[in-house]
Amino acid sequence: MLGENHSIHHEFPDFHQKIDELANADPSFKALILEHDKLDKKIRGLEMRESPISDPEMERLKQDRIRLKDEIYHRLSHH
Repeated sequence: MLGENHSIHHEFPDFHQKIDELANADPSFKALILEHDKLDKKIRGLEMRESPISDPEMERLKQDRIRLKDEIYHRLSHH
């Protein structure tokens, strides 16, 4: 769905407290979350404005978001 929120807290509601705890304790984890959420905001903005961006470029942005989400989930589930 275009413009759908994919922020980390939205994507992982069961990990809300753990996300906050890890973000406060681990600067590299916090940086991953900030990078993911910034990228998500950029993607949503492009989708909502129907900004001129090539399909391959949009797919690259979405793949980057998925990679970050996977890394965050891995760290959440193994911490």
